[in-house]
Amino acid sequence: MGKGGSLSESVVKKILLSYAYVAIWILLSFTVIVYNKYILDKKMYNWPFPISLTMIHMSFCASLAFLLVRVFKVVEPVSMSRDLYLSSVVPIGALYSLSLWFSNSAYIYLSVSFIQMLKALMPVAVYSIGVVFKKESFKTDTMVNMLSISFGVAVAAYGEARFDTWGVLLQLGAVAFEATRLVMIQILLTSKGISLNPITSLYYVAPCCLVFLFVPWIFVEYPVLRESSSFHFDFAIFGTNSLCAFALNLAVFLLVGKTSALTMNVAGVVKDWLLIAFSWSVIKDTVTPINLFGYGLAFLGVAYYNHSKLQALKAKEAQKKASQTDSEAGSLLEEREGEGKRNESQH
Repeated sequence: MGKGGSLSESVVKKILLSYAYVAIWILLSFTVIVYNKYILDKKMYNWPFPISLTMIHMSFCASLAFLLVRVFKVVEPVSMSRDLYLSSVVPIGALYSLSLWFSNSAYIYLSVSFIQMLKALMPVAVYSIGVVFKKESFKTDTMVNMLSISFGVAVAAYGEARFDTWGVLLQLGAVAFEATRLVMIQILLTSKGISLNPITSLYYVAPCCLVFLFVPWIFVEYPVLRESSSFHFDFAIFGTNSLCAFALNLAVFLLVGKTSALTMNVAGVVKDWLLIAFSWSVIKDTVTPINLFGYGLAFLGVAYYNHSKLQALKAKEAQKKASQTDSEAGSLLEEREGEGKRNESQH
């Protein structure tokens, strides 16, 4: 009885911890999105410099990661050769810088709610790019599901009150670059047995992002910033914003490390609905019934995709256990046969 009680207690503790990780990630992700919108939106803080904001984030994250790896030695650096850095980390850094630049730029033109609706296309982009790079196998039913998600997002876009073509193109570009980055991590790092946690990831990738962002910044934003002498660097605003961005990276590590990437996908859907509700009720963004109907269709497609991935994962685990049981049974049979032969030779 006591044993059963302690077992259920540990299970409850595990479930509560998982919910805590999900809640922390949702809260931080929510905060970073709303905070970035507040800084970049012309009707709020009115500092429409997405490349500069991304560079501030990357500088802050790179500095903190350097202190944690090299000074305080909280985590061990991964053994990284120059060739591996140039062939793997540099392309990932380039894609990450483009993804962040484009997604932050979209906040100037689009509402928070509509951006979340467009982000529902992420599974479509990851699957399609995975098929192109032969990391995913083409399945007709999966592609039909992807088309249903795309149709739902198209309906949501049709019903958008503040539709801005340039903003939509920027957000779609951000989704494409982020999806390519995720597939490239699989191809360039995971396949070589290299796994980076968020601190080591920022330690290697953030300086690389800074270099890539510096080039467009010089031509696009630096001349404008130089002209507007009224700007003074607000340490309270940009410091807390950057700290939230760094904390979000750690929260991703906690969530994926302690639960699974699938849990993060499901938590992401919950976060999107919360952001849409917040955007409509607090920021007073217009959310139309067609918006919600379209996003509802896309949401069902994403939910089905996550469900089928979970089923495939369960089937894989069951197959693994079955093969382990078979090999254990086989070795046991061999042992018994060996014992039988020894007994025969003794007689």
